[in-house]
Amino acid sequence: MKPDAVEVIVIGGGVGGLAAAAALAQAGMHVRLFERRTIIGEIGAGLQITPNGSAVLAALGLGEAAREMGVAARGVVLHDGLTGRVVMRLPVGQRLSSPHPWLLMHRADLMTLLHEAACKAGVGIETDAEVVRIAPDGRRAEVVLADGRSAAADLVIGADGVRSLARGLVEGDLAPRFTGQVAWRALVRGMGDHPPEPHVFMGPGRHMVSYPLRGGRLVNVVAVEERDEWVPEGWHQPDDPISLAMAFRGWCDAVRLRIEHVADVHLWGLFRHPVARRWARGRLVLVGDAAHPTLPFLAQGANMALEDAWLLRRVLAAEESVSAALARFAALRRPRAERIVAAADHNSRLYHLRHPLVRHLAHGALAASARLAPRLFARRYDWVHEYDATAAPLA
Repeated sequence: MKPDAVEVIVIGGGVGGLAAAAALAQAGMHVRLFERRTIIGEIGAGLQITPNGSAVLAALGLGEAAREMGVAARGVVLHDGLTGRVVMRLPVGQRLSSPHPWLLMHRADLMTLLHEAACKAGVGIETDAEVVRIAPDGRRAEVVLADGRSAAADLVIGADGVRSLARGLVEGDLAPRFTGQVAWRALVRGMGDHPPEPHVFMGPGRHMVSYPLRGGRLVNVVAVEERDEWVPEGWHQPDDPISLAMAFRGWCDAVRLRIEHVADVHLWGLFRHPVARRWARGRLVLVGDAAHPTLPFLAQGANMALEDAWLLRRVLAAEESVSAALARFAALRRPRAERIVAAADHNSRLYHLRHPLVRHLAHGALAASARLAPRLFARRYDWVHEYDATAAPLA
């Protein structure tokens, strides 16, 4: 279809929404974005942009800026959280054949890059603009805002997160299920030099991940604990650092060092959302967490949203109609999203082995695999990281 004849409305100004808006506007489409919050941005947190995500940033013209803002990861290190012993080193950042980097970034920095790219491409961005109704089934889709205004477009993109209004229209009511896990997130200063790589400390019923941001001036810490007590979903619930310290008492010195530097921490519950069975209805399509929320055990939430954005651009350019493009988009994206979400679920179990003998045997097997067949084991997730949404076949 002719891009300059296509009008698009994006609902949501997170990673997926801004990336989709920028990608489609750069292709010549007329794009408006509605964000319910009063500002575009995110609370302070870290994320990993693996090569499959940084391939999209490069296609958006943001590759060099992302490299300057991020820390290039040289690999991932797994530890026994109780002793601190290194179980396995995976030098993934250097081993992968992809030319795109594995970056450790502050989420706010990524949002700034995407926002600037969208504005430069001509996206009309409105904040404090909550969409309360979507009518996707006519010759043009229509959205209604909380202030009573309405707008119409050839395509509406639901990038409105895990509490998505758009998902309810496309998929119906699919209630999430509490995983029995909660997560703390904190940014710490003054901890000293942190190696340029994520370090994962595994232990009974819990684990901790840390990695540097902004040239090492900050360290991102995420800690997960299994518990029966339900905690609300979302990143905005403050918690007492003492609760974090109590959850990891008796762990190794490296974990204690990280906790000692935590001044402010947020806690949220981890919920398992099924990948959407349907991704589109009429002229409405889902991207990002609205389509495939994932647990944070494979670092792919933002990366999948970036992939969605570029694949959507490509199928819209390749097909003659919106309906055909959305059908192809869903066929391409759903199998990969389901596989990534399942892999993240598997990692959550691997990190939290409780029985001492089982944990000892599992860690020993990981160490032996890394020592005897390092290339074979390291290729375990190549299908995730070496995927390139800018060049992958559209068949």
